[in-house]
Amino acid sequence: MGAANNSRVGRKAFKCGHVRIAILFAGLAINVPGALAQALAPDLPQTPTVELPTIPNLREYANPKAPANNPLANEPELMLSAKLSDDGGAISRGLVWRVFAPEPGADGKLALLATAKGGTTSFNLAPGSYLVHVAFGRAGATKRITMTRAKRSETMILDAGGVKLNAVLSGGGRIPPDQLRFSIYEDHEDSNGERALIIPDVKPDTVVRLNTGTYQIVSNYGTANAVIRADIRVEAGKITEANVEHRAAQLTLKLVREQGGEALADTAWSVLTTSGDIVRESVGAFASIVLAEGDYVIIAKNKDKIYQRDFKVVAGRNQDVEVVASEGAATATSASQPADGEEPLD
Repeated sequence: MGAANNSRVGRKAFKCGHVRIAILFAGLAINVPGALAQALAPDLPQTPTVELPTIPNLREYANPKAPANNPLANEPELMLSAKLSDDGGAISRGLVWRVFAPEPGADGKLALLATAKGGTTSFNLAPGSYLVHVAFGRAGATKRITMTRAKRSETMILDAGGVKLNAVLSGGGRIPPDQLRFSIYEDHEDSNGERALIIPDVKPDTVVRLNTGTYQIVSNYGTANAVIRADIRVEAGKITEANVEHRAAQLTLKLVREQGGEALADTAWSVLTTSGDIVRESVGAFASIVLAEGDYVIIAKNKDKIYQRDFKVVAGRNQDVEVVASEGAATATSASQPADGEEPLD
């Protein structure tokens, strides 16, 4: 019993001793003498005390829209909207607004003062004269506006519409969209008899915004001679759908030793009109090309021999065309092949 009591007393004494040691170490951590602190960090420079200047009326958050932080907010407001036609509704999206100085600078250009995107918008402008331009796709309008101290609203009439282009094969056959591209040109010709290109590489079924007027569209099926030109009229506030018809076909050319045989590799191809004009050249076992309806001469050169075949392209009839490499049809020649890297057929 006595031993048990001594054991408990011993544990109490140990705990008390542990507490005293912890306090002692805490005291050492708090009351480090100055000499000991210098010994621990003898090379640390003294950090000078910097007094921050007092800024009067300093706020934790400055509202960027507050008049004090936006000097132009105190200027008169110009509200702007745009319509395709006089009787149309305001355009809600897709507009690009630009405000220019009215006179050119030293570089001969008008200084761009402000921009905005979307639909109806507003600018805070100091009194004076400005040029305001609004663009909607390729359609646009410009107006000179004079600001006074009064708020002002302006509606710009674009006098514009849209056009959506597509093409089909003769008889209504479908053309793969990735082989069809359109270009839009001005209607009138310049002094050289050429038309200015307005928009190149327009994909089918894409709506293009244009000012009211007449335009020439060029439809390319493939990259050879299947080309159709047509004039279209764009009317204000309307989408004009133009669907042209191509009288053409896609051919796959191959040189074989016998009908139905395997195509011979390293074959140089030339497609000519009956008058001898080259339509397209390429190198390869297979040559895929889109040709307008008509008569052609197909020439295949393999090694040092040339083979040829006359062929008639029928609109809408896509097919494989074989040129048979028979000895009777071969002609020895030293004619050069198309240069390496020449653009392949479609």
